Parts: sequence; C-alpha cells; structure tokens
Amino acid sequence: MNREITGLSSMATRPILTELSEHLRHAHGIPVRFDAAGGVEVARRVREGAQADVLVLADGALAALEKEGHLVPGTARPLWVSQVVAAVPEGTPVPALASAADLRAALLSAKNIAYSTGPSGTALVDLIHRLDLTDTLGDRLVQAPPGVPAGTLLSSGRADLAFQQHSELMDLPGIVVIGPLPGDTAITSLFSAGVLTSSTQPARAREVLDLLASDTATRTARARGMRAPGDA
Repeated sequence: MNREITGLSSMATRPILTELSEHLRHAHGIPVRFDAAGGVEVARRVREGAQADVLVLADGALAALEKEGHLVPGTARPLWVSQVVAAVPEGTPVPALASAADLRAALLSAKNIAYSTGPSGTALVDLIHRLDLTDTLGDRLVQAPPGVPAGTLLSSGRADLAFQQHSELMDLPGIVVIGPLPGDTAITSLFSAGVLTSSTQPARAREVLDLLASDTATRTARARGMRAPGDA
C-alpha cells in the first residue's frame, strides 16, 4: 500500500490543496494529506525540524527556507498567483472599488479594517503607507490571529472592511467580496512549492509536485480564486 505523502501549507492554499488531495488519492492512487496553518507558523515549524514531504508557501517565505537548506535543491517551483480582495459584512453598503480614489474613500470610511498575518497583510500595511494613511488608520487596523481568516472579523462585528487572499474569503458566510484592489494598488501573491529535506519519500513527493503543477490542478486553482503564473 502506498504510504501517505504529507504536506505543509499556508491557509490561503488550503481549499485548493484539500480538493487536489482528494483528486490525487482517487485518480492517481496517491494518498496525500496537507496540514495548513498561518504562513509564519508553517515556516517556524519547518525551521524547528517538522517532518513532511511537500511544502506550499508564499514564494518569498519558501525562497528563504530554500536558502536556509530546508528544501531539496532544484525542487522549488511556482504554482499559483492569488489576488487580495476586499470584503464587507453581508447586508451593509458595498463601497465602490473601481479606482484608487474609491479604495482610499473606503479605507477612510471604515471604522475597523481587518487584515491577515500573512504576505497579504504585510502588503496591505505597505499600501496604506504608500497612500499616506498610516497615521490616520493606525488605530483602526485589526490583525486577525495567525491562521484565522480576516473575513471572520467581519461576521463577528469586529471590522466592517477586510482584505485577504480571495481563496480565504470567497466561501465565508456572512460577508460580501467586493473584488480585487484597483489599478496599481492591486496586491498579488505567488505561491510556490518544493520538496522538504525532511521528506522520507522525496521521489514520490516530486511526483506530487508535478501533479500540483498540472492543468487539472490549475483548473482547480482558478475555481478557488487563484490563477497560473502565466495567465494574463
């Protein structure tokens, strides 16, 4: 019997990897299981010696771990690109988001703004700084705990505007996804994968990576709010 391939991933790719794991099990006879957590937490686990076969993380975090020797050389590859989207609680007015001016107005009118601990959260804070709104919005920014979707702060009433990867917001109840950020305020994240040096099945882990980069996997990613790196 095939031994299970184990993986570690950030929360943004969890919906895609859950669906693809089922596909790999049934269509290819490869049992695969991913454990998802906040990207910072996953990187910490890897650095502390967590044993797994495949790692899927934001490209910058994965590249840092590769440089530190935690990935089998030559196995890192890009998988999917994700856009950050804005969302509001269901039943509340939906602000316009067609221009940078619309985004600025939405930020200024929000009482509390939820964002994540991952790369999308870091990019949002940087964007707010570029818009010269850091001082104005500082006490309105509410960071979701690691591994917790920022959208849950909308449904719980702790925020009235949230920003996060589309895949993490699209299926949450009680919220409305407005759409991606406009023009040059857009925030995208590249998610990449590689074989961990702690893998006990590196050859089969490489096979899983090939399947994660397949056309079937890309179609699944598109349905879950991401796209292939080469897509327009």
